[in-house]
Amino acid sequence: MEHNSPPSPHSISPVSEQDAVDLLQSLVSIASPSGSEDHAARALVEWMNRRGWRATQDDVGNAVGVRGDGAHEILLLGHIDTFPGVVPVRRDGDRLFGRGTVDAKGPLCAFVCGATAVPVPDAWRITVVGAVEEEATSSRGARHILKQRPADHAPRYCIIGEPSRWDRVTLGYKGRLHMSVSLRYPFSHSAGSGRLPAEVAVDLWRAIEDFCTEQNRERPPPPSSREFDRLTPTLESVVTDRDGAFGTATLRMGFRLSPDDDPSALPQSLTAALQLALKGGGGEAPAGASVECTFQGAEVAHKSSKSTPLVRAFLQAVRAGRGGGNPRFVIKTGTSDMNVVAPGWPDTPIVAYGPGDGSLDHTPEEHIELADYMQAIGVMTRVLGSLLVG
Repeated sequence: MEHNSPPSPHSISPVSEQDAVDLLQSLVSIASPSGSEDHAARALVEWMNRRGWRATQDDVGNAVGVRGDGAHEILLLGHIDTFPGVVPVRRDGDRLFGRGTVDAKGPLCAFVCGATAVPVPDAWRITVVGAVEEEATSSRGARHILKQRPADHAPRYCIIGEPSRWDRVTLGYKGRLHMSVSLRYPFSHSAGSGRLPAEVAVDLWRAIEDFCTEQNRERPPPPSSREFDRLTPTLESVVTDRDGAFGTATLRMGFRLSPDDDPSALPQSLTAALQLALKGGGGEAPAGASVECTFQGAEVAHKSSKSTPLVRAFLQAVRAGRGGGNPRFVIKTGTSDMNVVAPGWPDTPIVAYGPGDGSLDHTPEEHIELADYMQAIGVMTRVLGSLLVG
């Protein structure tokens, strides 16, 4: 009887265009919002094992595939979870619609397909991770990967799987902080001069806006500076209620942080600004009035250098793309798993890359151009081929 063994991790096993599209469409067809990634992760592990990878799910549910046994690691850190909501999977010409096509199963599949097609020298190994809970503030999958790789065992190179279009490379992401504010404030007669609880809630938000404006005052105003360099607040929700003679309000706010903003110091400053606003800018707050703040999801901003072998490999790979590419750099105002792992690996060159239009993230019209997807697979193959001979 003839036995078929899997290909060697050192050999080339190219993925056809049809196989690459089928992988993406099948993975997108499996719903995997944060916390419910198991089915999709198992499907990706099975695909990688059929292609000669050593693939499994780790202790937190990440899909992890490895090729090669060398000490030098190239880590391709994508994520397999998606933003909530259903976008029906369908083809429309060259477009594939579905939740995750852009953010970020498209980049993850480009990683896997590109990495399957390169020989891995003895000194190297390639690890692909489909991380869980990237869309949640927990970033559980990336934190687990970071814990396994302290600074003295950091990967030689790291590429984060996020959409940037096939010809652009993302160098950085702003930081993040979430704040929940609980207000309790006594009612006054609506015909009087006192502030009503809902009005005080608005005052608190305005105090936060003023605080951020003051923080940005020391920074050059746009267009001299970029949005990346500014502390940006957003009011995500306000819910008011009544508790006898008191009104209550819960405000949820988000902050996008510049490299100058320290997420460990901001909570104290933001809380002090709200305490002052509760007192009307001075004096004492009314009896029984209170404001409490809780914080979560703190991440520092990160921006990578352009002068690394990793960036040079991407520039060359994009220029060598079908029809020739004009590589560009991107700095994003959102966050990614780059914010989680980059501080722990200060000596590791790191960028984010992947096919797809990031403006379609989280939208009902999320879709990817399959030509963009195939170009990105070619870029990844060339990038890895270049790094593995370096």
